[in-house]
Amino acid sequence: MDREIDVSYRRKQILRRSVMTVALIGIAAAVFIWGPRLMKASVARTQIRTARVDAGAIEAQITATGRIVPEFEQVLSSPVNARVLKILKREGAILSKGEPILELDLNESRLAIEKINQQIELKQNQQSKAGLDLESLLISLQSQILIKGLELKGAQAATARNRELFKQGLLSEERLREIEFGEEKTRTELKQLEDSKRNSQASTKTQLEGLALEMKTLEQERTEAQRQLELATTKSDRNGVLTWVVNEEGATMQKGAVLARIADLSTFRVEATVSDVHANRLSAGLPVKVKINDDLLEGSIASINPTVANGVITMLVSLTEKSNTLLRSNMRVDVLIVTDHKERALRIKKGPFASGDGIRDVFVVRGDTAIKTSVRFGIVSFDHYEVVQGLVEGDEVIISDMNQYQHLKEVKIK
Repeated sequence: MDREIDVSYRRKQILRRSVMTVALIGIAAAVFIWGPRLMKASVARTQIRTARVDAGAIEAQITATGRIVPEFEQVLSSPVNARVLKILKREGAILSKGEPILELDLNESRLAIEKINQQIELKQNQQSKAGLDLESLLISLQSQILIKGLELKGAQAATARNRELFKQGLLSEERLREIEFGEEKTRTELKQLEDSKRNSQASTKTQLEGLALEMKTLEQERTEAQRQLELATTKSDRNGVLTWVVNEEGATMQKGAVLARIADLSTFRVEATVSDVHANRLSAGLPVKVKINDDLLEGSIASINPTVANGVITMLVSLTEKSNTLLRSNMRVDVLIVTDHKERALRIKKGPFASGDGIRDVFVVRGDTAIKTSVRFGIVSFDHYEVVQGLVEGDEVIISDMNQYQHLKEVKIK
C-alpha cells in the first residue's frame, strides 16, 4: 500500500526544479545578451589600410589609355607613275632636311615634259605663222585700199566734171547716171576692203589669243610636271626619323602611292582611346593630364574622332610640353581627362572599399571599433573620392576591401 510523500520533500523538489529553471533562463538570457559581444567579428589592424578625410582640391576624371605619337608625320607619296630604282635609306634612319630617301625611274615623266615642250614650240610656230600671215594680208589689203582710194578720188573728179557738162547740155542724163554709179561702186569696193582689213585683224587677234591660251595651258602643265618631277626625288623636307619606306627595289609605284613616312621626333602628342559610355562627357578643349610613371604632363583634347569603333572613342591630345624629355614614341600612358574641378571639398583616398560615386557603406574607425556608416560620394578623381555626406574632416576610414563584413554593423579592431 503506497504512502503519501512527505510535504517537506515535495517542497524541496519543487524548489530545486524552480532554481534549475531560473538558472537555465538566466543562462539563456546571458547568452542572448552577452553572446554577440563575446563573439563579435574582429580584424587585425595590420591587415587593413585606413585613410583620413581631408579637405582640398579634387577633379572629376575619366581614365583613358593613350599612346605617344609624333606630332608631325610627313607622308611621301609618288607624284607620278614610277619604278623604284634604289632604296637609299632604311626604316629607323635619322634624316636631315633635303636628304634623299629613294631613287625613282623618272624617264617617263621626263619624256612627258619633253613632249609638252615640243607642243609649246609648235604653238609658238603657229602663233608666229599667224602673225606673219596677218601682216602679209594687211599689207595686201592696205595696198588695195590705197589703190581703191585713188580710184574713188578719180571717179569723184570725173563725176564732178560730167555734172558740169550735164548742166551745159553736153552730156546725157543716162551717161551721167552711169558715171555716178561707177563712183558709188568704187566707194562700196573701198568699204569692203576696209571691212575685210578689220575682220582679218579681229580674226587673227582671236586666233593669236587662242594660241596664247593654249600655250599658257601647256606652260602650266609643264610647270606642274616639273614640280612633280622635283617631288619625285623623295627628299625629306624636315629633320626626322624614317618610320617606314618601300622595301622592294624595282617595285612599280602608281601615282599617289605611299613611298615613305617621316616622323619629327622633336615634338609629340597623345592618341587616346576611351569607352563610348563617356561620350556625353567629352568635348574638345577639356584639360588632360598624361601620367608617365609618377610624373604628370598637362594638355588638352585637340580633337575627337566622331566615329565610334567597337565601343571605343579615339581622340588626340595636345600637350603643353610637346618636347618633354619623358616623351618616347609609341610609349603607353594613362590619360586623365578632367571633366569637373572643385577647389575645396571633403575627400578620401581611393581604395577597394568603394567603386565610384553614389551611396556606399564604409567602416569608420572609432577607437578600437569600426562602425559601418552610409556615405555619399561625389566626383571621382584619379586618387580621391569626393565626400558629399556621411563623414567629416578628420574621420578615419578603412579603405581596404571589407565586403566580407558588410552584413555587420561594427567590427572590432585588434
